[in-house]
Amino acid sequence: MLRHQDVWRAIDRLAAEYGYSASGLARRAGLDPTTFNKSKRIARDGKPRWPTTESISKILVATNSTMGQFVTLLSDGVEGGVVHRIPVIGYAQTGRQGYFDDAGYPTGNGWDEVDFPNIGDSHAYALEISGDSMQPVYRDGDTIIVSPQANVRRGDRVVVRTKAGEILAKQLVRQTANRIELHSINKAHDDVTIAAEDIDWMARIVWASQ
Repeated sequence: MLRHQDVWRAIDRLAAEYGYSASGLARRAGLDPTTFNKSKRIARDGKPRWPTTESISKILVATNSTMGQFVTLLSDGVEGGVVHRIPVIGYAQTGRQGYFDDAGYPTGNGWDEVDFPNIGDSHAYALEISGDSMQPVYRDGDTIIVSPQANVRRGDRVVVRTKAGEILAKQLVRQTANRIELHSINKAHDDVTIAAEDIDWMARIVWASQ
């Protein structure tokens, strides 16, 4: 399981590797210089505060690093247990029969794979975005990490597959027993409402390689 201390340690190590302090790395990435301060890592109520996926994406861009390189900084050793190898699935394949089971879990073998921090979902997978429906948040060619077992809440970015085989990457506005309402990030695309009976599965996007 990915641990709070592992992620913050990886950020500190990435900063040191490129000659920055934690605040220097945040500034280099265009973030508030206090974003990674040690005082920000624990909330006032004593609960762990996690860095956002957006902030991690920005420091990777700022240092020209890959997610694979960041993963290597997470573990305290070979037995750290924080890395999970997940399948990489093409956007077009997502809409075809035989690639997912009824729960939205990828099936079969022979996928390309990438190393990613263990998020506690053995069915997580990487999806290569195709098209412009999520621009400017996700662009054609970006890779997103999808967690079928993650709880989905209003405001989350999700991947939805309809029973007709259509794949949508959008933001969840509202979910009821009868339908879901989805917002298109790209203003050139209409928002969508889908009847619950027409939905095959819906899964939350937990990270993107922007």
